[in-house]
Amino acid sequence: MPELDVTSGRNMHLIHPHLTIWGWEIPLYLFLGGLVAGILFFSALYFLRGKAEELPTVVRVTPLFAPFLLALGLLALFLDLEYKLHVFRFYTNIRLESPMSWGSWTLAVIFPLSVIWAGMHVDHVFPRWRWPWPWLEKLLLFFKRYARAVAWLLIVYAALLGMYTGILLSAFNARPFWNSAILGPLFLVSGLSTGLALNLLLSHREGEKHLLGRLDVMAISVELFLIIHLFMGFLASTQVHIDAAKLFLGGPYTASFWVFVVGLGLLLPMVIELLELRGEVLPTRIPALLVLFGGLLLRFIVVEAGQVSHWSMGM
Repeated sequence: MPELDVTSGRNMHLIHPHLTIWGWEIPLYLFLGGLVAGILFFSALYFLRGKAEELPTVVRVTPLFAPFLLALGLLALFLDLEYKLHVFRFYTNIRLESPMSWGSWTLAVIFPLSVIWAGMHVDHVFPRWRWPWPWLEKLLLFFKRYARAVAWLLIVYAALLGMYTGILLSAFNARPFWNSAILGPLFLVSGLSTGLALNLLLSHREGEKHLLGRLDVMAISVELFLIIHLFMGFLASTQVHIDAAKLFLGGPYTASFWVFVVGLGLLLPMVIELLELRGEVLPTRIPALLVLFGGLLLRFIVVEAGQVSHWSMGM
């Protein structure tokens, strides 16, 4: 009897039955990228508005963490690369149609900007701070003369960084759950909210915390609107998009998303912050911790659900 060899695409590691190529590294990077975008955006914004003395945590203190948080995110991104020695290829060309290319060049600009911005404020936070190298002090004095220009650059690139993390996913047309224009604005607003939350954790001034609480309530409201709009768009679209939405509407991600991300990560902190603003409960750091937890979990669930969703779901 002749032997017959059959080659099948089934049971492919990390490919079938669901794509599972991206592990913890990508959602962690997306979270930290959004968090840094929120930190730098508000720092630069209120610096330009002349609020550095009134809002020292927002403008001067929290940005000191930005380079370290972004470096941690970049390390996670590097660990995810299959061919790590080829990382330099991201910077051998510019592809305007590629979100990854946009992201690579955005990171190439905003990371040194975050280092410069932190260096410009470190002596305000630590008055006895002295740089060990005179040339470095002269370099920072040069940038301080153009602080407003640096701040404007930070606002632009922080917005790009926060939005690109969502656009990066939405560009994957083969993954119906990611294939939505809402992801970019949703990740941007979520990043701004987590940036405000970290500021709330670090701030010790009542006036500053009051402003941050009000801003965070507005950011969470916009985030909830975008989440509702995201699912309305899926349910009004093709069958595969409806099936992708059903992963969260009775499917395997229903409880984790609606209970932990929306309930504990958005609605509960918003209610507590509203009560704090009205003076009905004592201010705590619980809402800020919940917002950071919700923002991190949002990235993990969105990345995993996107890999699970595919175009044959409705077939």
